[in-house]
Amino acid sequence: MQAPDQPALAKLLTEARNPATEKLDQLSTLDMLSVINDEDAKVAAAVRAELPNIALAVDDIAARFGRGGRLFYIGAGTSGRLGVLDASECPPTFSVSAELVQGLIAGGDRALRLSSEHSEDSREEGARDLAAAGFDEDDTLVGIAASGRTPYVLGAMAYAKDAGALVVGLSCVPGSAVAEAADIAITPASGPEVLTGSTRMKAGTATKLVLNMLSTGVMVRTGATYGNLMVNVRPTNAKLVDRAGRIIAAATGCSAEDAARLLVASGQSVKTAIVMGKLGLSREAAEKKLNVAGGVLSRAL
Repeated sequence: MQAPDQPALAKLLTEARNPATEKLDQLSTLDMLSVINDEDAKVAAAVRAELPNIALAVDDIAARFGRGGRLFYIGAGTSGRLGVLDASECPPTFSVSAELVQGLIAGGDRALRLSSEHSEDSREEGARDLAAAGFDEDDTLVGIAASGRTPYVLGAMAYAKDAGALVVGLSCVPGSAVAEAADIAITPASGPEVLTGSTRMKAGTATKLVLNMLSTGVMVRTGATYGNLMVNVRPTNAKLVDRAGRIIAAATGCSAEDAARLLVASGQSVKTAIVMGKLGLSREAAEKKLNVAGGVLSRAL
């Protein structure tokens, strides 16, 4: 296990003391929350400054999906949990395999609930976890570390680079080791935290925003949406059945009752139901049209 570089850590932007919150404990509750909200408002601008790099990553990841590649997030602590969260939302939202977008966290799944900070200090463990997941050259790795220096993440990034894969670095410290190790560096400089060093706050918010953009952007580029409709949604419970019906109605202009009938007739496939409704086709003919179009609804229509 490698010891942290304390002098370097103390100089990081994410570890700096925020002058706006130095008397946080002396403020009224409302004023305290206002200060936190003011700091949070700075995060969106930091992410906006990185949009060109995020766009590059989205397009490159989408191209790799077309070759059978997958997307992996890896991180420790808050960064790892956010990666796992974003990955876990992709199957129900976009009806993709759980293998397509995967999240790895230092310390394994146990670290999702119980702190395992010591696990982040091993480069070897990061590389080992990525290798165990079957990572290969067609895949993409997004290494996530608010500080930009986490050994576990850097080890995984080095492994991915050696494999010839695309390596994206997501950190909140410009010029960090994570940024330098990446093919594409995404670095929203969210600044000093409300609580000094507590990167679950602004840095965590910035990370969540970027991950949302990456996964959503890639799914849009690969045909998982129709306009702003989640046409790949899986209607697996009452809420999602209702949402599926509303999506079908919005896309076809039919009534709620007709949308419900189309959903049943399509075998619970929103895309198939929309093709059936808009083009007046049978389920079999609609499925064939979608297959020819590679599953992209706008192309099938």
